[in-house]
Amino acid sequence: MAVPIRKQAADEEPLAPPGRCGVAWGGARSSIAEARCAVRAFLARQGHRPESRTSQDAQLVVSELVTNAIRHAPGPGELVLELQPRAGHLLIAVRDCSPAPPELREDDPARVGGHGLRLVRRLCSHVWTVPAPPGKRVMAVLDLRAGG
Repeated sequence: MAVPIRKQAADEEPLAPPGRCGVAWGGARSSIAEARCAVRAFLARQGHRPESRTSQDAQLVVSELVTNAIRHAPGPGELVLELQPRAGHLLIAVRDCSPAPPELREDDPARVGGHGLRLVRRLCSHVWTVPAPPGKRVMAVLDLRAGG
């Protein structure tokens, strides 16, 4: 189950700037739907309608990256979203507990599954992996100006 990284007390300063949000999960009860909901709500707060192409693309990218993290690196993980308004980009970062980088599988239209990373790479201008011991962080940059 996805949960906020940390609960905020009513009298505290905001945990993150308005252009940043994060969700963490513990492993066995992770929810990909909750990660999609988080990006949809985050972008809506930033003025991107949930039915817009940019929001839909962001939800697909988050869904694919979180699914891969849960499927291939069961255990704790984290999704961080950061809006870069001047550049018109959304930075998506998914941390998991496996150091193995994601593998782009050979294109096979007859295969069921295994196409997620290819979709992410087509939708995003940049996709890369950064070591984050004990695992890694998969980063993606989605252009929010392209889809309205």
